[in-house]
Amino acid sequence: MRPLFALVFVLLSAHTARSEDAVKIGTRVDKLKFTDTRSLPRTSADFGTKKALVFVFTNTTCPVVQRYLPTLQALETEYRPKGVQFVAVNAADEDTLIAIATQSVKYDVEFPFVKDFDGSVARALGVKRTPEVVVLDADHAIRYRGRIDDQYRLRGNRAKPTTHELKDALDAVLAGQKVATPETEVDGCPITFPKSTKPKNVNFAEHVAPILRKHCAECHKAGGSAPFALTTYKQASARAAAIAEVVRDQRMPPWFAIHDFGPFVNRRGLSDDERTVLTDWARTDAAPGDLTKVPAPPSESKDKWLIGKPDLVLESTNFELPTKGDIPYKYAILLHNFTEDTWVQGVQITSDNPRVLHHANLAFGSLASGFKEENFVTGYVPGGEPMNLDSGVAFRIPKGSILALQIHFVSTGKEEKCRLSVGLRYPRNVVQQQLRNIQLTDSKFAIPPGAPAHKVTARRVLDTDVVGVGLFAHMHLRGKDMTFTAHAPDGTRDPLLVVANYNFSWQVPYRWEPGKKVLPKGTRLECVARYDNSAFNPYNPDPQATVRNGPQTRHEMMFGFFFYTNANEKLNLRINPETGTEVKEKTR
Repeated sequence: MRPLFALVFVLLSAHTARSEDAVKIGTRVDKLKFTDTRSLPRTSADFGTKKALVFVFTNTTCPVVQRYLPTLQALETEYRPKGVQFVAVNAADEDTLIAIATQSVKYDVEFPFVKDFDGSVARALGVKRTPEVVVLDADHAIRYRGRIDDQYRLRGNRAKPTTHELKDALDAVLAGQKVATPETEVDGCPITFPKSTKPKNVNFAEHVAPILRKHCAECHKAGGSAPFALTTYKQASARAAAIAEVVRDQRMPPWFAIHDFGPFVNRRGLSDDERTVLTDWARTDAAPGDLTKVPAPPSESKDKWLIGKPDLVLESTNFELPTKGDIPYKYAILLHNFTEDTWVQGVQITSDNPRVLHHANLAFGSLASGFKEENFVTGYVPGGEPMNLDSGVAFRIPKGSILALQIHFVSTGKEEKCRLSVGLRYPRNVVQQQLRNIQLTDSKFAIPPGAPAHKVTARRVLDTDVVGVGLFAHMHLRGKDMTFTAHAPDGTRDPLLVVANYNFSWQVPYRWEPGKKVLPKGTRLECVARYDNSAFNPYNPDPQATVRNGPQTRHEMMFGFFFYTNANEKLNLRINPETGTEVKEKTR
């Protein structure tokens, strides 16, 4: 019997050691550090003064997490007015920020999702599984840790819960009472914490330079839209740690939708292997390698026009900008009257001072009727693309129109000047199809103060068969995410795009492969935008304001653009390459 007693003693000793090592109930937790879905470093202090904080640990694959998200959202809706803050903390090493944000959209969860990259939050709170929850009181002391209730398990569910541990704990904390059951076991998925692996020996010349050339050089070059270049070893090695951080968080290259949709031909993103190379390089002192083997950089074109040589260039006035502060939108009327319908295949907005230009939108209109969002032509954003249409497709500027720019400048700390130019390139081939767009928009919304995910929806029905060209989301500083869905006449649902990490600074287009996205007549397009007017939104100008539609960034907008051509259209238009107008056949 002695070996058996010895085994029991060892097991009990191990259990006792684990209990002693665990973070005890009642422990006051210092400031917790994590990353929000906007890729920003945040702390628990950013939630301000709350009567209770609920941290629920999640991942994107655990079935118990998925079953409990609606329950958690219902509890959050009930307890938010009582001063309770819910937070979903993802500690799964394999889950990206975009995947986490998409989970929030998919399950219509309103409270924040954050990423615990190094597992420090889970360890500080003594959490081992998902969906384990921890309740902190107003002094940030741990008052409860364990399961949500007893309804869902990895194997087998109840029709209804018979216990409500999380709810009971919150009621006790809010009443200033002792939690009757401060700790419970969690039937869920174990958290696999990030492991420290030995970095591979990689160097700039052989491994890093080709990745930067492929994915980063478009913006990170001399005179590019990025604030610095990454084309040489000296430039890249000085920022090795920063490069590793932004690729780990998937802040760079900029892309704000998971890759389950599309496929989009302008998709940006690194593979897991490429991401590992860049992080390993930073961890191994950024070795140069044999710099004589660095491929020669591609020859840089001195021509600023990505659309080819324009046939018409229009310029704005020279704007004088202040040293600091927010700069209200500026407007520029481009002095050219289009006396006939004019067809363009390429349109590009450029600036003689890119560092001060946040974005610009181009629209047609008239001095009499004004310039409306539905007359949008194209825009400029850092990392974006000019309009550069395929052969046979063109955009029509109506007879009697003039063009105008809406411009968002940013201050740089010193006085600046900036002039914008718009280049137009006319078609050289017969135009068969006109590029059109539908604006899925609502201007009647009112976002309540403090709302963490206020929903605004717009719908339109297609009146003809169409070929989708691409999608574009536009909101302002409270924009959180935008979802595009196509509901076919036969009832099938086609998720087109989820912009889960909307970023006002990077409003990128999402383009389909030409001719691949065909939608039949009668399809209902639906766009759902969510807005974060809470104090946790770091860009929010005023969480106490009721926010309505308006042109300035302190206001909001809801525009989901759907660009398309009519599937059966055959215009057979011959265009004068010098004027962009239709060549009329002479009648005898």
